Amino acid sequence: MTEYGTRDPDALVRRAGTRADTRKDQHFLVDDRVLDRIPTYAEGMDLSHVLEIGGGPGALTDRLLAVADRVTVVERDPDFAAHLREEFADAIAADRLTVIEGDALAVDLPDFTASISNLPYGASSEIAFRLLPEGKPMVLMFQQEFAERMAADPGTDDYGRLSVTAGHYADAEIVETVPKQAFDPQPRVTSALVWTAPSEPEYSVPSDEFFLQFLKAVFTQRRKTMRNAVRNTAHISGLGDPDAVVAVADEGLMSARAGKLTPADFADLATLAYEVGEPERGDD
Repeated sequence: MTEYGTRDPDALVRRAGTRADTRKDQHFLVDDRVLDRIPTYAEGMDLSHVLEIGGGPGALTDRLLAVADRVTVVERDPDFAAHLREEFADAIAADRLTVIEGDALAVDLPDFTASISNLPYGASSEIAFRLLPEGKPMVLMFQQEFAERMAADPGTDDYGRLSVTAGHYADAEIVETVPKQAFDPQPRVTSALVWTAPSEPEYSVPSDEFFLQFLKAVFTQRRKTMRNAVRNTAHISGLGDPDAVVAVADEGLMSARAGKLTPADFADLATLAYEVGEPERGDD
Protein backbone atom coordinates (compact mmCIF):
# COMPACT_ATOMS: atom_id res chain seq x y z
CA MET A 1 0.00 0.00 0.00
CA THR A 2 1.29 3.45 -0.87
CA GLU A 3 2.07 5.67 2.10
CA TYR A 4 -0.11 8.72 2.45
CA GLY A 5 1.55 11.82 1.12
CA THR A 6 3.55 10.07 -1.59
CA ARG A 7 1.03 9.27 -4.33
CA ASP A 8 2.02 10.52 -7.77
CA PRO A 9 -0.54 13.12 -8.98
CA ASP A 10 -0.33 12.09 -12.62
CA ALA A 11 -0.81 8.44 -11.69
CA LEU A 12 -3.87 9.40 -9.64
CA VAL A 13 -5.34 11.17 -12.66
CA ARG A 14 -4.73 8.03 -14.78
CA ARG A 15 -6.30 5.75 -12.18
CA ALA A 16 -9.33 8.02 -11.95
CA GLY A 17 -9.96 7.16 -15.59
CA THR A 18 -11.67 10.50 -16.20
CA ARG A 19 -9.99 13.56 -17.63
CA ALA A 20 -10.59 16.97 -16.17
CA ASP A 21 -13.44 18.86 -17.77
CA THR A 22 -12.74 22.59 -17.94
CA ARG A 23 -16.43 23.16 -18.61
CA LYS A 24 -16.94 21.93 -15.05
CA ASP A 25 -14.15 24.21 -13.82
CA GLN A 26 -11.79 21.28 -13.20
CA HIS A 27 -8.08 22.10 -13.04
CA PHE A 28 -6.13 19.54 -11.04
CA LEU A 29 -3.04 20.46 -9.06
CA VAL A 30 -0.34 18.04 -10.19
CA ASP A 31 2.91 19.72 -9.09
CA ASP A 32 4.39 17.59 -6.29
CA ARG A 33 6.37 20.50 -4.87
CA VAL A 34 3.29 22.68 -4.43
CA LEU A 35 1.23 19.78 -3.08
CA ASP A 36 3.93 18.96 -0.53
CA ARG A 37 4.13 22.59 0.63
CA ILE A 38 0.41 23.12 1.16
CA PRO A 39 0.19 21.23 4.50
CA THR A 40 3.14 23.25 5.83
CA TYR A 41 1.00 26.39 5.68
CA ALA A 42 -1.40 24.73 8.11
CA GLU A 43 1.24 24.48 10.83
CA GLY A 44 -0.35 25.31 14.15
CA MET A 45 -3.89 24.60 12.95
CA ASP A 46 -6.06 21.96 14.58
CA LEU A 47 -5.95 19.20 11.97
CA SER A 48 -8.13 16.71 13.81
CA HIS A 49 -10.82 17.07 11.11
CA VAL A 50 -9.88 18.74 7.82
CA LEU A 51 -12.47 19.70 5.22
CA GLU A 52 -11.42 19.59 1.56
CA ILE A 53 -13.66 21.06 -1.11
CA GLY A 54 -13.19 19.55 -4.56
CA GLY A 55 -11.09 16.42 -4.16
CA GLY A 56 -10.79 15.55 -7.87
CA PRO A 57 -8.36 12.65 -8.39
CA GLY A 58 -7.12 12.91 -4.81
CA ALA A 59 -3.58 14.36 -4.92
CA LEU A 60 -4.28 16.89 -2.16
CA THR A 61 -6.46 14.38 -0.30
CA ASP A 62 -3.43 12.10 -0.14
CA ARG A 63 -1.27 14.87 1.37
CA LEU A 64 -3.97 15.76 3.88
CA LEU A 65 -4.31 12.16 5.07
CA ALA A 66 -0.60 12.27 5.88
CA VAL A 67 -1.06 15.13 8.37
CA ALA A 68 -4.70 15.08 9.52
CA ASP A 69 -6.49 12.73 11.87
CA ARG A 70 -9.64 12.78 9.73
CA VAL A 71 -10.50 14.25 6.33
CA THR A 72 -13.87 14.95 4.77
CA VAL A 73 -13.89 15.60 1.03
CA VAL A 74 -16.80 17.21 -0.77
CA GLU A 75 -16.72 16.26 -4.47
CA ARG A 76 -19.47 17.24 -6.91
CA ASP A 77 -18.42 14.98 -9.81
CA PRO A 78 -19.80 11.44 -9.26
CA ASP A 79 -16.96 9.81 -11.21
CA PHE A 80 -14.28 11.43 -9.07
CA ALA A 81 -16.25 10.75 -5.89
CA ALA A 82 -16.33 7.05 -6.83
CA HIS A 83 -12.60 7.12 -7.61
CA LEU A 84 -11.80 8.68 -4.23
CA ARG A 85 -13.78 5.98 -2.44
CA GLU A 86 -11.85 3.28 -4.31
CA GLU A 87 -8.41 4.92 -4.14
CA PHE A 88 -8.64 5.59 -0.41
CA ALA A 89 -10.77 2.62 0.63
CA ASP A 90 -8.35 1.82 3.46
CA ALA A 91 -8.70 5.32 4.92
CA ILE A 92 -12.49 5.08 4.68
CA ALA A 93 -12.43 1.69 6.39
CA ALA A 94 -10.29 3.17 9.17
CA ASP A 95 -12.81 6.02 9.61
CA ARG A 96 -10.17 8.55 8.59
CA LEU A 97 -11.84 9.67 5.35
CA THR A 98 -15.40 10.55 4.41
CA VAL A 99 -16.36 11.36 0.82
CA ILE A 100 -19.49 13.48 0.39
CA GLU A 101 -20.79 13.54 -3.16
CA GLY A 102 -22.53 16.84 -3.83
CA ASP A 103 -22.31 20.59 -4.31
CA ALA A 104 -20.28 22.33 -1.59
CA LEU A 105 -22.81 25.16 -1.61
CA ALA A 106 -25.72 22.83 -0.89
CA VAL A 107 -24.54 19.89 1.24
CA ASP A 108 -24.48 19.87 5.03
CA LEU A 109 -20.91 20.53 6.11
CA PRO A 110 -19.34 18.50 8.93
CA ASP A 111 -18.01 20.04 12.13
CA PHE A 112 -14.52 20.55 10.70
CA THR A 113 -11.52 22.10 12.47
CA ALA A 114 -9.75 23.49 9.38
CA SER A 115 -10.26 23.61 5.62
CA ILE A 116 -7.48 23.04 3.09
CA SER A 117 -8.74 23.10 -0.49
CA ASN A 118 -7.96 23.73 -4.13
CA LEU A 119 -11.29 25.42 -4.82
CA PRO A 120 -13.13 25.32 -8.15
CA TYR A 121 -12.57 28.85 -9.40
CA GLY A 122 -16.06 29.49 -10.72
CA ALA A 123 -17.59 29.00 -7.28
CA SER A 124 -14.60 30.03 -5.14
CA SER A 125 -16.16 33.28 -3.90
CA GLU A 126 -19.41 31.64 -2.84
CA ILE A 127 -17.61 28.71 -1.23
CA ALA A 128 -15.20 30.99 0.64
CA PHE A 129 -18.04 33.02 2.06
CA ARG A 130 -19.84 29.88 3.11
CA LEU A 131 -16.72 28.76 4.97
CA LEU A 132 -15.53 32.05 6.51
CA PRO A 133 -18.47 32.47 8.94
CA GLU A 134 -17.66 29.01 10.33
CA GLY A 135 -14.73 30.65 12.14
CA LYS A 136 -12.12 28.01 11.29
CA PRO A 137 -8.57 28.46 9.93
CA MET A 138 -8.08 27.71 6.25
CA VAL A 139 -5.60 27.37 3.40
CA LEU A 140 -7.45 27.89 0.12
CA MET A 141 -6.38 28.09 -3.53
CA PHE A 142 -7.88 30.94 -5.57
CA GLN A 143 -7.21 32.83 -8.76
CA GLN A 144 -4.45 35.29 -7.92
CA GLU A 145 -6.60 38.33 -8.70
CA PHE A 146 -9.29 37.13 -6.28
CA ALA A 147 -6.67 36.35 -3.61
CA GLU A 148 -5.13 39.81 -3.90
CA ARG A 149 -8.52 41.48 -3.48
CA MET A 150 -9.32 39.24 -0.53
CA ALA A 151 -6.13 40.19 1.33
CA ALA A 152 -5.92 43.87 0.25
CA ASP A 153 -5.45 46.77 2.67
CA PRO A 154 -7.60 49.94 2.66
CA GLY A 155 -6.58 52.54 0.10
CA THR A 156 -4.87 50.07 -2.26
CA ASP A 157 -6.04 49.37 -5.80
CA ASP A 158 -7.22 45.87 -4.90
CA TYR A 159 -9.17 46.95 -1.81
CA GLY A 160 -12.91 46.55 -2.07
CA ARG A 161 -16.01 44.80 -0.88
CA LEU A 162 -14.25 41.43 -0.91
CA SER A 163 -11.45 42.75 1.33
CA VAL A 164 -13.84 44.19 3.91
CA THR A 165 -16.15 41.17 3.87
CA ALA A 166 -13.31 38.67 4.30
CA GLY A 167 -11.75 40.82 7.01
CA HIS A 168 -15.03 40.80 8.90
CA TYR A 169 -14.40 37.13 9.63
CA ALA A 170 -10.67 36.50 9.38
CA ASP A 171 -7.16 37.75 8.83
CA ALA A 172 -6.06 36.77 5.30
CA GLU A 173 -2.58 36.52 3.80
CA ILE A 174 -1.26 35.29 0.46
CA VAL A 175 1.39 32.70 1.27
CA GLU A 176 2.32 31.52 -2.23
CA THR A 177 1.58 32.27 -5.86
CA VAL A 178 1.18 29.16 -8.01
CA PRO A 179 1.93 29.19 -11.75
CA LYS A 180 -0.58 27.83 -14.23
CA GLN A 181 1.93 25.10 -15.16
CA ALA A 182 1.26 23.45 -11.78
CA PHE A 183 -2.19 22.39 -13.00
CA ASP A 184 -3.59 19.94 -15.53
CA PRO A 185 -5.22 21.21 -17.63
CA GLN A 186 -3.60 24.61 -17.22
CA PRO A 187 -5.94 27.46 -16.27
CA ARG A 188 -5.59 30.79 -18.05
CA VAL A 189 -4.49 32.59 -14.91
CA THR A 190 -1.96 32.40 -12.10
CA SER A 191 -3.25 31.09 -8.79
CA ALA A 192 -2.48 31.87 -5.17
CA LEU A 193 -2.75 30.16 -1.81
CA VAL A 194 -4.45 32.20 0.90
CA TRP A 195 -4.01 31.48 4.60
CA THR A 196 -6.79 32.67 6.88
CA ALA A 197 -7.13 32.79 10.65
CA PRO A 198 -10.50 33.57 12.23
CA SER A 199 -10.55 36.89 14.05
CA GLU A 200 -13.01 39.21 15.71
CA PRO A 201 -13.30 42.59 13.96
CA GLU A 202 -12.16 45.69 15.84
CA TYR A 203 -15.63 47.16 15.51
CA SER A 204 -19.20 46.08 16.14
CA VAL A 205 -22.28 46.13 13.91
CA PRO A 206 -25.93 45.69 14.89
CA SER A 207 -26.50 43.08 12.19
CA ASP A 208 -24.01 41.06 10.15
CA GLU A 209 -26.62 40.57 7.45
CA PHE A 210 -27.29 44.30 7.08
CA PHE A 211 -23.58 45.19 7.26
CA LEU A 212 -22.72 42.85 4.39
CA GLN A 213 -25.68 44.06 2.34
CA PHE A 214 -24.67 47.69 2.99
CA LEU A 215 -21.14 46.90 1.75
CA LYS A 216 -22.54 45.24 -1.36
CA ALA A 217 -24.62 48.33 -2.06
CA VAL A 218 -22.06 51.09 -1.67
CA PHE A 219 -19.28 49.23 -3.47
CA THR A 220 -21.43 49.04 -6.60
CA GLN A 221 -20.67 52.78 -6.82
CA ARG A 222 -17.15 52.82 -5.46
CA ARG A 223 -16.16 55.73 -7.72
CA LYS A 224 -18.92 57.91 -6.29
CA THR A 225 -18.74 59.74 -2.98
CA MET A 226 -20.34 57.86 -0.13
CA ARG A 227 -23.03 60.52 -0.08
CA ASN A 228 -24.13 59.55 -3.58
CA ALA A 229 -23.45 55.86 -3.06
CA VAL A 230 -25.77 55.68 -0.05
CA ARG A 231 -28.50 57.63 -1.84
CA ASN A 232 -28.25 55.72 -5.12
CA THR A 233 -28.21 52.18 -3.77
CA ALA A 234 -31.14 52.04 -1.36
CA HIS A 235 -32.70 49.41 -3.62
CA ILE A 236 -29.74 47.17 -2.78
CA SER A 237 -29.12 48.07 0.87
CA GLY A 238 -32.82 48.07 1.69
CA LEU A 239 -32.73 51.55 3.23
CA GLY A 240 -36.11 53.23 3.42
CA ASP A 241 -34.66 56.70 4.09
CA PRO A 242 -31.10 57.06 2.78
CA ASP A 243 -31.32 60.86 3.00
CA ALA A 244 -31.65 60.59 6.76
CA VAL A 245 -28.33 58.76 6.86
CA VAL A 246 -26.60 61.37 4.70
CA ALA A 247 -28.02 64.18 6.84
CA VAL A 248 -26.48 62.98 10.10
CA ALA A 249 -23.35 61.12 8.95
CA ASP A 250 -19.85 62.54 9.32
CA GLU A 251 -19.15 64.93 6.45
CA GLY A 252 -15.65 63.53 5.97
CA LEU A 253 -16.98 60.03 5.47
CA MET A 254 -19.75 61.19 3.16
CA SER A 255 -17.24 63.04 0.96
CA ALA A 256 -14.92 60.04 0.63
CA ARG A 257 -15.12 57.18 -1.84
CA ALA A 258 -15.65 53.62 -0.71
CA GLY A 259 -12.12 52.51 -1.57
CA LYS A 260 -10.68 55.00 0.92
CA LEU A 261 -12.72 53.99 3.98
CA THR A 262 -11.54 51.53 6.60
CA PRO A 263 -13.66 48.58 7.75
CA ALA A 264 -14.33 50.51 10.98
CA ASP A 265 -15.60 53.46 8.92
CA PHE A 266 -18.02 51.16 7.10
CA ALA A 267 -19.14 49.72 10.43
CA ASP A 268 -19.87 53.21 11.76
CA LEU A 269 -21.86 54.12 8.66
CA ALA A 270 -23.74 50.82 8.59
CA THR A 271 -24.64 51.21 12.28
CA LEU A 272 -25.91 54.72 11.63
CA ALA A 273 -27.85 53.55 8.56
CA TYR A 274 -29.39 50.73 10.60
CA GLU A 275 -30.49 53.19 13.28
CA VAL A 276 -31.88 56.08 11.19
CA GLY A 277 -32.20 54.82 7.62
CA GLU A 278 -35.30 52.71 8.15
CA PRO A 279 -33.83 49.51 6.67
CA GLU A 280 -35.84 46.46 5.81
CA ARG A 281 -35.21 44.08 8.69
CA GLY A 282 -35.30 40.34 8.33
CA ASP A 283 -34.18 37.77 10.87
CA ASP A 284 -30.68 38.77 11.96
